[in-house]
Amino acid sequence: MPNSPVTRKLAAILSADVQGYSRLMGDDEVATIRTLTEYREVMTRFIEQHHGRVVDSPGDNLLAEFGSAVDAVQGAMAIQQELKRRNAALPEQRQMHYRIGINVGDVVVEGERIYGDGVNIAARIESLAEGGGISVSGNVHEQVKNKLSVSFTFQGEQTVKNIADPVHVYRVVIEDDVPVASPTEAPIETATDLPLPDKPSIAVLPFTNMSSDPEQEYFSDGITEDIITDLSKIAGLFVIARNSAFTYKDKAVNVQDVGRELGVRHLLEGSIRRAGARVRITAQLIDTTTADHVWAERYDSQLEDIFDLQDEITQKIVFALKVTLTPEEQAGFRRAPTVSLEAYDAYLRGVEMMWRFSREANRSARELFSEAIRLDPDYAAAYAQLGFAYWITWITQWTDDPPTAMKQAAEQAKHALVLDDQLALGHRIVGIVSVFQRQYAHARDSLERAIALDPNDAEHLVMYAAVLIFSGHPDEALTVLERATRLNPHTPYIHTYFLGMTRLVMGEYDHAVQALENVVSRVPTFQPGYIFLTFSYAEQQQMEEARARAAVIKQLNPQFSGDRWSEQIPFHDPAYRTHLRDILRAVELQ
Repeated sequence: MPNSPVTRKLAAILSADVQGYSRLMGDDEVATIRTLTEYREVMTRFIEQHHGRVVDSPGDNLLAEFGSAVDAVQGAMAIQQELKRRNAALPEQRQMHYRIGINVGDVVVEGERIYGDGVNIAARIESLAEGGGISVSGNVHEQVKNKLSVSFTFQGEQTVKNIADPVHVYRVVIEDDVPVASPTEAPIETATDLPLPDKPSIAVLPFTNMSSDPEQEYFSDGITEDIITDLSKIAGLFVIARNSAFTYKDKAVNVQDVGRELGVRHLLEGSIRRAGARVRITAQLIDTTTADHVWAERYDSQLEDIFDLQDEITQKIVFALKVTLTPEEQAGFRRAPTVSLEAYDAYLRGVEMMWRFSREANRSARELFSEAIRLDPDYAAAYAQLGFAYWITWITQWTDDPPTAMKQAAEQAKHALVLDDQLALGHRIVGIVSVFQRQYAHARDSLERAIALDPNDAEHLVMYAAVLIFSGHPDEALTVLERATRLNPHTPYIHTYFLGMTRLVMGEYDHAVQALENVVSRVPTFQPGYIFLTFSYAEQQQMEEARARAAVIKQLNPQFSGDRWSEQIPFHDPAYRTHLRDILRAVELQ
């Protein structure tokens, strides 16, 4: 029989597999195969309905191709919603959750089979998806974001096996897609139709980048964050955190729906166009209960006036909401963070890199913060962020010189406060560093000072909860996390991470697993999440699951040392630290 001709084409590739398939087969082979067969038929039907075809389906895997990214995403969503319905009829331990990854790329076609990097990337993205979820590459996101009523959350720039360039990965937010949580955890994990606070309330939605260069996205995001930070310092306001506000990025929103979801009376939205030395900002304040505009302004100015523009926008909001400022709050409007626009630009780029949370991105962030300091040696916030970046390299073991990393973290954060004792970010980072130096009282004082200076910042509250966990007060930590979640209703992974840690310390291992699996499904490169998942499974004697999570840690960081980690982690009880070290040794992470 002659060989089939080999051709190339562009295709949307869907790759799927079952999360925890080995466990399911080990528990009950017959039931697993029965469910697998049923679910594969369902998937095939939806793939064909959306103009695709199944290419191969070995074991629990399934590979399909579509003519368009839109068809692939719509088909995947239909699959997951139907499988979710069917899983609800099964006992929890028998439910079968597929992970789906989608990529658009060049493929080699040989007969009925397809090969190539386009297929390989789809398979790698599948491994980054959560059970019951869908993750897509950046090129899929670009093709569908304006064509489908679908929301996405950015999972980061991922380095995947055997692919030279990093891949941008996005998680599809499926309708009724709510993280699994017990009833007692629901207030922490979910937020819908929240009541209005007893003070003026606002969310600042991400300003749209209207510049001709899409690379200017960091600038529009940075201005948005600065306005949120300025507003959050005002005690008479209730301000939604950056994480929750940014879940609406690149989405057409109904302001009344957003107001109910976030529990705020007002929204600020707008756009930014940067061209050379000039900048144009449009902003409008909207009453979410009526959808009426309270005010709208357009500012055309020199880039060097950007801080004055931010202050003017903030003060107009304060005036419109009839908030009375204290003398200290009024004085804060008159303090520019830096005298150098080039330093400010480097700082914003550094913050954007920090959000990516990888070893390489962290190195780039440190370089950018150092550049900001070189351009302006009195830039307090740049020192604080540089200290935080060094602390991250220490806690994640992304450094070959841990003592120097911790020393740098402490020195940079302290110097930030020498320059500006009113910098809440500086007090927060000093508090984080202090708790890992086991200076518990100093850590609490620093975080309480940060909260007093910036009462609406949810990250201060979360780090305060961390101090409470490590110093032996998990019950208090839960209360603080609840406060943080009201400010940040679309709970970011770091909040859920500390929730999982709290549940672990309290001996609520099932709840800890639920929270921490949620974390690593959203941020597959977040090494600390896998560490505490390993503990949570081991405490329940589920050693196979514990070893599987430990293997991921080694993949993420081949130099990881459990012994070194157990010396670093600042739980106040040395016996508990020893217990955690022994678990890491049991899963061969000594």
